[in-house]
Amino acid sequence: MMRTDKRTEVLIAGAGPTGLVLALFLTRQGVNVRIVDKTAGPGTTSRAVVVHARTLELYRQLGLAGEVAAAGMPNPGINLWVRGKRRAHITFGVAGADLTPYPYILVYPQDRHERLLIAHLEQMGVQVERDTELLGFEQRADHVQVRLRGPGGEETCEASWLAGCDGARSPVRHGLGAGFEGGTYDQLFYVADVIAGGPAADGQIHLSLDDADFLALFSYTADGQARLIGSIRDERVDPGRELRFEDVGERAIHGLGVEVKQVNWFSTYKVHHRLTEHFRHGRVFLLGDAAHIHSPAGGQGMNTGIGDAINLAWKLKAVLRGEAGDRLLDSYDSERLAFAHKLVETTDRVFTFVSAEGGFANFVRTRIAPLFVSAAYSVDAVKEFMFRLVSQCMLNYHGSPLSHGGAGKIKGGDRLPWAAGATADNFAPTGKIDWHVHVYGAAGDALSSWCHGKGLQLRVFDWERAHEHAGLARDAAYLVRPDGYVAMADATGRPEALRDYFESIGYQRFM
Repeated sequence: MMRTDKRTEVLIAGAGPTGLVLALFLTRQGVNVRIVDKTAGPGTTSRAVVVHARTLELYRQLGLAGEVAAAGMPNPGINLWVRGKRRAHITFGVAGADLTPYPYILVYPQDRHERLLIAHLEQMGVQVERDTELLGFEQRADHVQVRLRGPGGEETCEASWLAGCDGARSPVRHGLGAGFEGGTYDQLFYVADVIAGGPAADGQIHLSLDDADFLALFSYTADGQARLIGSIRDERVDPGRELRFEDVGERAIHGLGVEVKQVNWFSTYKVHHRLTEHFRHGRVFLLGDAAHIHSPAGGQGMNTGIGDAINLAWKLKAVLRGEAGDRLLDSYDSERLAFAHKLVETTDRVFTFVSAEGGFANFVRTRIAPLFVSAAYSVDAVKEFMFRLVSQCMLNYHGSPLSHGGAGKIKGGDRLPWAAGATADNFAPTGKIDWHVHVYGAAGDALSSWCHGKGLQLRVFDWERAHEHAGLARDAAYLVRPDGYVAMADATGRPEALRDYFESIGYQRFM
């Protein structure tokens, strides 16, 4: 017998990091959610191990950043090895020190990450509904009718919105009939959770650019616990039996200065690069691996899915509470799809370079690349650019319909720059996920009065050199979105600029 449950505001299919973060941000904003997953429990293995600075910045709004950073292993740089020798060291610590409170790459395996997110969600009163499979759905005028099968049998659930965070084989995407264009790389890869020793087991990230096998080491504790990610040459692949750790290339492992003392688990996989054509389909959204998958180059995948979730969460809340019209949700599609296109192209080029086989490819990778990297990273501007790129602090929404104006070096669509002056940190959480206005210097009486009347938080910071260094303009008004991006900037600090902005995007709450 099929039962019908009461309506929920957002049904989230998939309890990986993307779905969990979406549930956390929606719940914090007072939105009712259900989150279902067909698995019996959270994962115990994972390939994703990197949490980037931009993700930690966004986690500050939930009070998660400090706990996540303390649980993982901060890495200030990457070491490049060729034929058993460390040939280059790419440092991020100095380059990122003025850009973010988190000037490093954090190694924190996804399985541990998920358990932490689940614990925080449970503290908010939301349980992941396990062993619950999405069977199908139908979009109606004001809701989505979803069929589920869980431990208690089949049921139907009415949801105002459905979020597909259900991975690369997404049943939600298949239910939409949406394409997933792209391909699969030829190489077979492995991931192993190990206890490691040797010179490279020093708590840092190490990458082998060898003419043997591609290999990367990510330490996530100080006592040698690490993830090894590497390629397996075709000559070692026997279709007749399951591969074991003993089948991987020892030459690359030894060349990286790694002694594997214990293998906790080992698995193989193929790497794909695919992208769906739209992230929004009426009342249904695709996020994370359900919308885009790409090579592991740069550790971007999990962070991008989390970015999808945070971009969508505040917009869903605004529409559900009648603060803005439905067209606000179209910006999720345009903003995140544009970024995903760039990401797939960039990671594809990098991955093709580090994994290509053949004499010329080996020569370029082992002889030319280390020299180029060493020379380039002696230039501070190059270090800063690369950190901005890898950390996702460079991500902007300049082409978005939600991005207007400019003041100083900051334009609408930019990530609000971090400017921790002597007296205040402009990234300090306000305790509420909401819009706010920043002024660095003095705010006019008219602006203060308008913000107060509209219930729009105004944050005024005494002008400091750090603000000028960050590219901010003195006394300008910066309207900051709930996800920390500048929506509108006005050099004169006029309240009329704010009013006109909200009217232009149809945001009724502040009109």
